[in-house]
Amino acid sequence: MAAVPSLDQLLSQAPVRGQRVFVRADLNVPTKNGVVGDDTRIRATLPTLRRLASAGARVIVASHLGRPKGKADPQYSLAPVAKRLSELLGMPVVFVPDCVGAAAESAVEKLPSGGVALLENLRFHAEEEKNDPTFARRLAALADVYVNDAFGTAHRAHASTAGMVGLVPRVAAGDLLQAELQHLRVVLEPIRPLVCVLGGAKVSDKIAVLEALAERADVLAIGGAMAYTFLRAEGEPTGSSRVEEDHVSDARRVLQAAAGAGRRILLPVDHVVAEKLSADTPSRVAKQIPDGWLGVDIGPETAAIYAAEVRKAGTVFWNGPMGVFEIESFAKGTEAVARAIADSKAVSVVGGGDSLAAVNKLGLGSRVTHLSTGGGASLEFVQGLTLPGVAALER
Repeated sequence: MAAVPSLDQLLSQAPVRGQRVFVRADLNVPTKNGVVGDDTRIRATLPTLRRLASAGARVIVASHLGRPKGKADPQYSLAPVAKRLSELLGMPVVFVPDCVGAAAESAVEKLPSGGVALLENLRFHAEEEKNDPTFARRLAALADVYVNDAFGTAHRAHASTAGMVGLVPRVAAGDLLQAELQHLRVVLEPIRPLVCVLGGAKVSDKIAVLEALAERADVLAIGGAMAYTFLRAEGEPTGSSRVEEDHVSDARRVLQAAAGAGRRILLPVDHVVAEKLSADTPSRVAKQIPDGWLGVDIGPETAAIYAAEVRKAGTVFWNGPMGVFEIESFAKGTEAVARAIADSKAVSVVGGGDSLAAVNKLGLGSRVTHLSTGGGASLEFVQGLTLPGVAALER
């Protein structure tokens, strides 16, 4: 893996004062009625923006928001994000109503040294996700320097993450992207034992990472709804739990791969079960899931087993909740894993929205080595796959 040029290198090589620095950020945050609901991703890119503004760059920030399907849609406007970004930076942020064309060019031209502008949603143009070369050239025309700080989209070969990069003379990874690459590399080159805890709803969403980690992780502990597909593959009763029948053979293949590599896969040995998925439904702990009931969380014995493995780890990677985390009574397994990771002396990396939400809700974020902002990107990276947004910077 080639080295990615860092922001430190960029700033030490030549001044950026007065230069147009295009920063691809990940500001894909929830908004409602014109207000940002969770500003975690905005805060994550502040160090990069502050350093560039302090160095006198004319900072042009670009991002996508949601899935507007290639056309302008007010509910996906970045205008509320510009307002929140301005508050967090403590300085004005110019909001530009388009990301290319006359409006963008004029706004960039007027931007003073040390000023910050936020372009409108890149995905209001279908050409962004198609990595259209003409659109990439139009974006590159706004920039003297390109900085990618959007790890969450580094696994996408889009115009703003890959297509425009080779068209700009100077490029670098922002501080956030650099930190992500540095910490996630620990999972590829771990202090052993490497314990990976994977949860979430679907085996189909994570089959590739399951196959990769089954051979690399010393222990792979599986929770969430996808555990029931694995239990079905083992011939265990799953009641009315969510099972992906089409992927039982995939689960069996992962189990065989781990066995062949001398690795251990842990599956739940007890479950929190309920008759329906509802906060007001009575639940109980069962060793086996009865007919007509569904698994909604790992049971206390399983949680203790997983926590014990985490405590013995040299490196821990966690992605995905252990149960229906949104419902308080079905969140205990996820909370037990979060607390074990926080208490562990291992190098710990936590990724994925629900896992991060659990860690932050419990106030444990400062006790985790690295909180990864990119769910899909982090899963692809720990498989050892090349991320197009990173490969573009390496070139």
